[in-house]
Amino acid sequence: MTSVITRTSVVDPADWIESAACDQPDRSFIKTPAGRELTYAALLDHSARYAAALMRRGVVSGDRVAVQVDKSTEAVLLYIACLRLGAVFVPINVANTLNEVDFFLRDSAPRVAVIRPADCPVLEPSATRAGVAHVETLGENAEGSLIELVRRVDDSSLPARRVDPNAPAAIVYTSGTTGRSKGAVLSRANLASNAAALVEAWQFTADDVLLHTLPLFHIHGLFAAINTALAARSCVLLLAKFDAAAVLEHLPQATVYMGVPTHYTRLLHEPGLNREASACMRLFVSGSAPLLSETHREFLRRTGHAILERYGMTETLINTSNPYHGLRKPGSVGTRLPGIEIRVAHDSPAAGEQDDARGALEVKGPNVFAGYWQDAEKTQHEFTPDGWFKTGDLGRIDDDGYVHIVGRAKDLVISGGYNVYPKEVETELDALAGVSESAVFGIPHPDFGEGVTAVVVPEPAAELSEADLIHSIQSRLARYKIPKRILVVEELPRNAMGKVQKNVLRAAYASLYQQ
Repeated sequence: MTSVITRTSVVDPADWIESAACDQPDRSFIKTPAGRELTYAALLDHSARYAAALMRRGVVSGDRVAVQVDKSTEAVLLYIACLRLGAVFVPINVANTLNEVDFFLRDSAPRVAVIRPADCPVLEPSATRAGVAHVETLGENAEGSLIELVRRVDDSSLPARRVDPNAPAAIVYTSGTTGRSKGAVLSRANLASNAAALVEAWQFTADDVLLHTLPLFHIHGLFAAINTALAARSCVLLLAKFDAAAVLEHLPQATVYMGVPTHYTRLLHEPGLNREASACMRLFVSGSAPLLSETHREFLRRTGHAILERYGMTETLINTSNPYHGLRKPGSVGTRLPGIEIRVAHDSPAAGEQDDARGALEVKGPNVFAGYWQDAEKTQHEFTPDGWFKTGDLGRIDDDGYVHIVGRAKDLVISGGYNVYPKEVETELDALAGVSESAVFGIPHPDFGEGVTAVVVPEPAAELSEADLIHSIQSRLARYKIPKRILVVEELPRNAMGKVQKNVLRAAYASLYQQ
């Protein structure tokens, strides 16, 4: 086996590609089910050509490149090109609506926006209004104007890179509790340090093959997966999307799988999931949402593998992980990663009143983001005076140092691995004709971990139907944010101060999706 790379081995993200291409040029970086293969030497060449194409559109170090495209090898090359050029990568969920994308483009002010060819008629006018200098297209089958631009590159030499570890590498938008999305600015040092910590914690080596079914607009699929593989010089078996049957088919070709709880519940529905099917695997990782203890136990029974849970968020990347060697506690997200500190603050008004061990989780370390894009006030608000980031999650740390998430102070709902902030959904519901007020919350869901759920109070004499309400917001919100159920009620439960008691709603509808 190739020795494990330590945290001190990684200085800058671009070093991963350059050193691997120099030392092991013929080692595979990406493989696809269709038979395509890209070595590290080819990665170095191709990503340089993508970077040169961006330079022809005027992109220099520090410029933003907004990307809303389908998952593909080309999309990975575009991300790596931005890393090598020093451009700031701005990934956008392909499920986001025109209204949401319009805000991201206006806020991040990219020099170039790269979109799907089919979206060009709709998004190009929006990008033009937002002041984007150039709009390029990139399709999942290697078609589009960006591909043509790359093919015309005759000089792929890149300018000498002056590494500033604090320079922005990416801006990833995360929904805000006020309904307005915030751009978390992640530095090159954030990405490099976290990938190196994961290589060490999860024992990644150049002999590993990561089966990749996650989206590339999310920190899990882009940073925890792609970056960790790059830092370890591993190979990525890239699937366009998650499909339980396809995952089962390709497990014999892989050694590591990263997924969200929904992936594991669906894999358990596959009759062929057993010890033989997973015999080549050494690690299954779950994150982005709570994993039910029942799922953990059943997966262990079927495969002999204990799923490794970890805890992260957009602003901090990955904070904690259950151990590679040692007890992986069901229901716990493990202990802090090397170089990262985590503490429980007990002075939060959201802290549990019946358990003094519970409180607001705060994080400090090289993984913590630089701040929110062009929002110094919000950035300051999210940090303590002594420099710890307030995660907004409630939790406790047991005597063994394992972190247990017990709730979310900001009422964040994590459904199928995606973050959904209730206020954003409530804003859209409250704007509908006949709706007086609404409340959105998450409750246990057997497939998605948590199901986004809403209750609405109608205006006097208004007649509301669940189907009509869901249909009315489908064009305003990404699909994963749309409530699984919208229930019409006479009034919302409130406390003496008039605040809606979402804990009462969660308790009242806790078994809604278990029937």
